[in-house]
Amino acid sequence: MSNLYDSEDIRKLPKLGEGAPGAWKAFLAFDHAAFAEGAIPVKYKELMALAVALTTQCPYCLMIHKEKAAKAGATPQEISETTFIAAAMRAGAAITHGTHLVD
Repeated sequence: MSNLYDSEDIRKLPKLGEGAPGAWKAFLAFDHAAFAEGAIPVKYKELMALAVALTTQCPYCLMIHKEKAAKAGATPQEISETTFIAAAMRAGAAITHGTHLVD
């Protein structure tokens, strides 16, 4: 494991799934259902996924969901605004948790 975040590693997901086929199949079904068109349009779901990925700082999720968001019609401006929403939420959480530190 010379490079922890090698984008080529994403291709190993099927191999990972082979080690736990029931869990893998269930995850894929859940993921598909969660991102399916519904009350929330796919574009918005992908923008939400990007916001979460920005806060968890998962490079694989960022790569996957940026492509999916663009494919769903997200504009560069929407992706930029999503980035700042994620930043505001992350900073806001630090501020509100700071209330536990003061008397």
